[in-house]
Amino acid sequence: MKATLYSVRIAPKKAQLVAKMVRKMPVLQAIETLEHTNKKAARIIEEVLKSAVANARTNDNQSPDALTITSLTINKAQSYRRGVPMARGRVRPMRKFLSHVHVTLGIDTSVHTSAPKKTQESTSQTTKKAVKQSNKTSSSTKSASTSVKKKTDTTASNSDSARKKSTKSAS
Repeated sequence: MKATLYSVRIAPKKAQLVAKMVRKMPVLQAIETLEHTNKKAARIIEEVLKSAVANARTNDNQSPDALTITSLTINKAQSYRRGVPMARGRVRPMRKFLSHVHVTLGIDTSVHTSAPKKTQESTSQTTKKAVKQSNKTSSSTKSASTSVKKKTDTTASNSDSARKKSTKSAS
């Protein structure tokens, strides 16, 4: 699912600015973004992207909804050499750059992996609930053990007071 455009008349630096905007985007969202961008490079990249979508649809029977841009490269091509007249009959050289545009589309993996993520979230939520319940039961057992300690302390103090009374009555 590829499309290329060779020797298009735009400087690679200018085309690269627009290409950065749409890299790794879903195809439909990228086309919409390019339609609203007011740059010559946006028109060129949009044309190549639509060509790649058409190739994917006809050759591989893919729907545009499931496609993303896996790679979008802008390479430097040859340059035209022109001259601008200067004073005293001299010529200032000027270069007009051309670009090669390469687009590769791939199938969006987030569409297919969204279901397992939900199950992971639900399992993590159930484990959180289980941890909270175990914390509650451990805190209730801690409070029960502290109440048992208090009871043993009170029984110990009762036995001490009983001994004191018995020693007082014996003397």
